[in-house]
Amino acid sequence: MERFICIHGHFYQPPRENPWLEAVEFQDSASPYHDWNERITAECYAPNATARILDGELLIQKIVNNYSKISFNFGPTLLAWMKEKEPDVHAAIVAADKQSQQNFSGHGSGMAQSYNHMILPLANRRDKYTQVLWGIRDFEHRFGRKPEGMWLAETAACSETLGVMAELGIKFTVLSPYQASRMREIGARGWRDVNGARVDPTRPYLVRLPSGRTISVFFYDGPISQGVAFERLLVSGEKFANRLMGAFSDRRNRDQLVHIATDGETYGHHHHQGEMALAYALQYIENNKLARLTNYGEYLETHPPTYEVQIHEKSAWSCSHGVSRWASNCGCNSGGRPGWNQNWRAPLREALDWLRDQLAQHFETKGNELLKNPWAARDAYINVILDRSPENVEKFFSETAAHELKEGEKVTILKLMELQRHTMLMYTSCGWFFDELSGIETVQVIQYAARAIQLAREIFHEDFEPAFKGHLAKAKSNIPEHCDGAVIYDKFVKPAMIDWKKVVAHYAVSSVFQNYSERTKIFLRSFEEEHREFLSLGKAKLAVGRVKVTYEITHESAVLTYAVIYLGEHNLAGGVHASQAPEAYDRMLNELKEAFHRADFPEVIRLIDHHFEGSNYSLKSLFKDEQKKVLYQILSSTREDLENRYRLITERYEPLMHFLKDLRAALPLALQTAADFILQVELRRAFEAEQINLDHLQALCAEGKARDVSVFDEDLCYSIKNRLEEMMRQFAATPDNLPLLRCLAGLTAIVRSSPLNLNLWRTENIYYEMEQLVLPKFQSAAAQGDEDSQAWVELFLSLGGHFGFAVKQFQT
Repeated sequence: MERFICIHGHFYQPPRENPWLEAVEFQDSASPYHDWNERITAECYAPNATARILDGELLIQKIVNNYSKISFNFGPTLLAWMKEKEPDVHAAIVAADKQSQQNFSGHGSGMAQSYNHMILPLANRRDKYTQVLWGIRDFEHRFGRKPEGMWLAETAACSETLGVMAELGIKFTVLSPYQASRMREIGARGWRDVNGARVDPTRPYLVRLPSGRTISVFFYDGPISQGVAFERLLVSGEKFANRLMGAFSDRRNRDQLVHIATDGETYGHHHHQGEMALAYALQYIENNKLARLTNYGEYLETHPPTYEVQIHEKSAWSCSHGVSRWASNCGCNSGGRPGWNQNWRAPLREALDWLRDQLAQHFETKGNELLKNPWAARDAYINVILDRSPENVEKFFSETAAHELKEGEKVTILKLMELQRHTMLMYTSCGWFFDELSGIETVQVIQYAARAIQLAREIFHEDFEPAFKGHLAKAKSNIPEHCDGAVIYDKFVKPAMIDWKKVVAHYAVSSVFQNYSERTKIFLRSFEEEHREFLSLGKAKLAVGRVKVTYEITHESAVLTYAVIYLGEHNLAGGVHASQAPEAYDRMLNELKEAFHRADFPEVIRLIDHHFEGSNYSLKSLFKDEQKKVLYQILSSTREDLENRYRLITERYEPLMHFLKDLRAALPLALQTAADFILQVELRRAFEAEQINLDHLQALCAEGKARDVSVFDEDLCYSIKNRLEEMMRQFAATPDNLPLLRCLAGLTAIVRSSPLNLNLWRTENIYYEMEQLVLPKFQSAAAQGDEDSQAWVELFLSLGGHFGFAVKQFQT
């Protein structure tokens, strides 16, 4: 009897992209990170690619890639974001799948996932098929192989969903033990009831489908999975390993597979350093030969199902009422809100179903004019999503078009495809998972619906918004001021909508604060100036121009005219409208220039109002990220003024503050605030200085440690982390730079002795890689008597000690 262990992580984040910008905008709640994708990557996805294993003294012994030893799946939309924003992490995940094929007899540990986390049992068959197909194609594109298994959103399953997966070549999936209804040995007649999670999770099962196809299913171990996710099982890697081993039973006279499945974010995000517990548990199991690590594909090859099972139709792992959590007020919620209900779930889904079906009819009609098969074209559109190069888009047209296309028809086809993409994104499961209709996840899915409506208006010249809002109005919010779905649509969705004018307004306003080239790309829009004039007079600036904008996703273009005047601080006014005749444009330009040269700024504003009637834009018109940058720039003088004032206060009352400190008396709040502000400013400057003064920095840090109120806040720690990463990257590029190494060693010594909560994951990774590749060369030279190399080795090992590495193992 052989024992096998498999740990599965479902790594997923809901799509957070603004549907009009195709980018995740700045999220204040994720501070100091840009957004929650970035924060969770830093806390979970990246650390699992380079997990630390500690020795008995809690020093870093080695760094390992957890993904190569477990089973995992990543949401395709998350990986798309990661490929652009965190390419090193994306590459490490792909590399881990390749390594796992060596570990597990040619079977990769990566599983595919249905595309955008739609609850497939609630979808029509057409959407089921596209979601599974897109998930497969995305996996093949990233991992370079066909997936054997597929993870279903919320493990939500039904016979039709499993049938589509089997039809498309998927061999297995993983479900909750509560989704099993009855089982029997293959070939036996009688069924055994296994309701209530009584199915034996240590073997695979066969599901026979109405089509005559079959698919294998693994039911994960519920109690251990629960313990990992919610019962602090990850406080100790050894405890985790022992809990897994405890699931084996000598009463089973056969090979056994103990396997668990949880959200992958459990390992690091939900449970700090959970990735380290996972790494240690895997090493502990392997080193002590307690069991053999495997993945589902390998185990299925050597242990084909001997039992078959029937599942509960329309069931999932996070709803005890089937899949009602995504369709009704079933009672499942995230808790903590007495008196709230989720009656809004049903009318929200009904509204989206209505919209989907209305748009499908028009999609078919219009699509049949241009395409051989509109729905087959939708299935093939994943190839464009994965590669929007002009050559690939043309290939898509050549394979799907019913006839040779004009440029306008190509734009229409791309809009049709985008309409369908958004009608699927609007079913992302998170829109129903939580408690309130106005929550960000639910607003996000309604925004996808709004984008589909906007595209439909442009393609079909029909407005579905009023009727859609009528359906949404039946969904009632728990928050009185938000009333219902229609009010929420007007409050949170319509203001986020972007049209040509808003796009050019952003470009025009931001162009006052930064220099763009004649051809500029912003959020998948390319801007080509046909004419532009920029004037300045003191603080005042005037920008007037005519620009051609092309949306790279649909290839649609428009030419618009703009004018913006900036009068300093936050005072800015502008207008945008469709391009006018050359004579009218020249007249407007001359009038604005003449008034501006006279410094008659009220007249400039009046002229903008006159020429761009009904089109008023300001700093509020900037998209969120650019708005943040511009405001930071505008506030620079304000910050300087505040710093000077606080510095005067601090210097004037410094003797008094020292006297009060000697008496151990509390500083007045005003003095404490001023002193802390100035100390933070000095600390930030000292860390960010091009030439770091270690003595000065150490004195500042010592002063910070002595303060009762901490000045080492999250923002300062984030800045220090970034500076250390920058310096380590520079050192890796020029490893013989002894002064830089000396500075790094001194700097990390100061950092280690200060009360700083730093995420030095990237910095430590660079160090570990240099220890593997660079240190041996210097050790060899040092052994031959080279004094510089001897100094380098000593400083490098000292640096590793400050980072928390067990450097004794590196010494020769």
